[in-house]
Amino acid sequence: MLSRDEFVSRYGGVFEHSPFIAERAYDDGFVGEELTVDRVHTALVAIFRAASPEERLGVLRAHPDLAGRLAIAGGLTEDSKKEQAGAGLDRLSAEEHARFTGLNTAYVETFGFPFIIAVKGLDRDDILAAFEKRINNTRDEEFETATAQVERIALLRLETMLPAR
Repeated sequence: MLSRDEFVSRYGGVFEHSPFIAERAYDDGFVGEELTVDRVHTALVAIFRAASPEERLGVLRAHPDLAGRLAIAGGLTEDSKKEQAGAGLDRLSAEEHARFTGLNTAYVETFGFPFIIAVKGLDRDDILAAFEKRINNTRDEEFETATAQVERIALLRLETMLPAR
């Protein structure tokens, strides 16, 4: 079995810049001998869902804007960099970049956290379509949608780290 420090070191970044989720999962005994995608994801999601609304908002706010300042400056986490590159967000035209920047700004002003979507399997057009649709949600709808997307991102990250069963 992994020690607490080993577990947090390995899985603390699954939820973007939020190691408290892995720490609590370990401390609360959610982590057993057999570490599989399903078990670790279930444990981390349970902790995320049990966190206070302010803590969950903090997790949402820890995510970078898509094709935003951090991407341009090279400040993304390695996982975020790979995910955004996989969707082609590192190869936007000037016009596409301006569109993403405008949507990012409007979204954050509307909801108070960045637009979050699990980009694996999506391309720029898919992401822009989701952006334009979701900007019309209520804050509660979008908080729930963003929360579900964060959980999906965590699952996709764990799938690269652990056996399925």
